[in-house]
Amino acid sequence: MNAILKGLAALALASTFAGTALAETISFGIISTESQQNLRTKWQPFLDDMEKQTGLEIEPFFATDYAGVIEGMRFGKVQMGWFGNKSAMEAVDRANGEVFAQTVPDNGEPGYYSLILAPKDSPLNSVDDLLTCDKSLNFGLGDPNSTSGYLVPMTFVFGAKGVDPKTCFKTVTNANHETNAMGVANGQLDAAANNTENMALIEKNQPAAFAKTKVIWKSPLIPSDPLVWSKDLSAETKDKLRAFVLDYGTDRTKGDKAEELKTLAGLEWAPFRASTDDQLLPIRVMEVSKSMAQVQSDASLAADAKAAKLKELEEKKAGYEAKLAAAPQG
Repeated sequence: MNAILKGLAALALASTFAGTALAETISFGIISTESQQNLRTKWQPFLDDMEKQTGLEIEPFFATDYAGVIEGMRFGKVQMGWFGNKSAMEAVDRANGEVFAQTVPDNGEPGYYSLILAPKDSPLNSVDDLLTCDKSLNFGLGDPNSTSGYLVPMTFVFGAKGVDPKTCFKTVTNANHETNAMGVANGQLDAAANNTENMALIEKNQPAAFAKTKVIWKSPLIPSDPLVWSKDLSAETKDKLRAFVLDYGTDRTKGDKAEELKTLAGLEWAPFRASTDDQLLPIRVMEVSKSMAQVQSDASLAADAKAAKLKELEEKKAGYEAKLAAAPQG
């Protein structure tokens, strides 16, 4: 009998260690809107709470650009992360990603806005001033996978006017929001793309630089950023992560609500809300609209080829708009 009991005890102990060895590690991707040091400081308390409350190992994953996080998910190095809408769309389409939650700005806005900045003392005061296209200005775009830094200005400023930034400006650079803002403030850029969320951070953390900038264009409303996970995660892990994220900073939390609200405030957010891939539909409409403008202004395309391509894109856009109209609102 003792031998049997010892055997069962050993088996139980082995199972315990096996469970520990198989504990799931979640690599949490964070898009590069500003320096890694700043991002780590803001995100680490949230990730620490996630690890504590879910029992999963949570490791931050930083990349030098948005594509690094998208490709990280595609190749299994990132299981979950904070994305902008454009980069989330790429993750959903190319990296088996799925939107499950959405950030909520702490200022009560239903989303945020893309901006074009210029130095405070600049003669530039409008899009018309910006688009003289005499190749005299240095312009800063965002990361090519950024919604507010790239897709929105390319759609509503350049695409709408049939302008190619590369032929309009003296130089065009791509950088994160913080770098663009500082480039404008320091006079290295004549104008640059940014957004209201990042400028709120600049105003708080670098008020002298903020005071040296002004807004010369503001976009239509952009849906707040999504959280995306890999569809490959187990249902059990998804349940743990969903419960943690949606309960965080609310009365349902397993942690300290007051401390969690402080952590969210450091990210400029209120508690999260549930979401789905449908939140990307407005971004898909923008992406197709941008493509249509590019085709329309492409002088190298024959008339029949241009018409066929535009028809194809128009049908795709109509499909997205129909889905958007049918999607639950709010």
